[in-house]
Amino acid sequence: MDSGGLTQEAATLWAAAKALEGKLHLPGVRDDYRSRLEQVVLLGTRVLANGVEDPEVPLLQWILLQAHTARAEDARYGAGQLSRGSQRAPTLADCEDGWQRVEQIVCTAEEAASAAAELARQLDTAKAQALADKAQVAAKEGRAIVTERNRAYTFHADPGFSFGEGWYLAAAALLAGVPIQIRPDATQEVQAKRFLLDAGLADSLRPYRPRPASPKHLTHIIAQSFRADAAAAQRTLRTAFLGDESPADSLTSWIACHVGGQPSKKVLLWVRTGDHDVERNTCFDELRQLAELVVKAGLTPIFFGDAVPLECVPPSAINLTLCWKEPLFQGPDMRRAQLQLFEALRCRHGLLGQIGVTTAGMDGPALMGLPTLYLTQEPNVRLGKWVGAVPGYQEVVRSSGYFDVIHTTLQQWQL
Repeated sequence: MDSGGLTQEAATLWAAAKALEGKLHLPGVRDDYRSRLEQVVLLGTRVLANGVEDPEVPLLQWILLQAHTARAEDARYGAGQLSRGSQRAPTLADCEDGWQRVEQIVCTAEEAASAAAELARQLDTAKAQALADKAQVAAKEGRAIVTERNRAYTFHADPGFSFGEGWYLAAAALLAGVPIQIRPDATQEVQAKRFLLDAGLADSLRPYRPRPASPKHLTHIIAQSFRADAAAAQRTLRTAFLGDESPADSLTSWIACHVGGQPSKKVLLWVRTGDHDVERNTCFDELRQLAELVVKAGLTPIFFGDAVPLECVPPSAINLTLCWKEPLFQGPDMRRAQLQLFEALRCRHGLLGQIGVTTAGMDGPALMGLPTLYLTQEPNVRLGKWVGAVPGYQEVVRSSGYFDVIHTTLQQWQL
């Protein structure tokens, strides 16, 4: 085919691509559009490189300029879409892989904008320059998607969010340096900042921005540090979370009032009754059986967390459910006070370990060394990364004989 025929083919391909622009929201159409744009660019570039008759050059340059501009704008759109999905990726590896592909797409936009600029220079018309400017804007906006990526994780400071997720984020910041942001004017913003500053994380705080990194990554980040050196990781967290000062007298008095009269060995039984992921909530029949198992092992159950029906609480048990709502645990140092409570129970009141469903509230004390057994209907992908990494962290799947596993664990805790 002669150059004139190839130029006409390029024009036909461009017209077919342009005809799709009003349908790009339909399934599969955008992929077809991108393929046609690529065909136009490849064909037009080859024809120009091989030489065409002079009258055909401006037409082919104009077709190519339009195709490059459309390609730059489409790449900007694709980079934006993929960046949002990458930020929500379930694993850190998937997130990073997604952002690498965003970078590649942005490079496509920049290459298209560069080609458009050269074609506009050759055509030397206001109309051509206007198109090239559009391509340049698209490329710059695409690059901004990459450079403005929000790498910070949000430390939620509203009661509606999981309180325990804060343990994950603070731990990941201490062990791996991840950045943290807090939404301004959140209900517990003051308490969250106080905890992070007391933990030595002032340099990890960033201004709040939309589209933060996914908290789903945090358990994996923490597991990596523990697998590298569990003892060092635990020391780091204990030092940061507990601080150097002794617990306040008010906390010591509160513990003595609620727990001090029972010298026996104890086990925390966590209660969860939240609105989020209700299938993970505590089953009270199971909780009653757990309490009986603890008592039969010669131990005292301490109920902690959300409200528990009184018929589930044996006479020998200690009921601390909802204590976290008391002023002592809602003040500026609420997070450290709660961790100091667990630490005091462990060091001075015979606390051996904790059992509960997959509630993140357990994981602060777990990371500091309190033996932990969590119950789950099926293996937990996120928390399972800690099993074998965080010392004393154990997953028990509700399958035949799982109460026997718990019984054995209670015996081991007493050794």
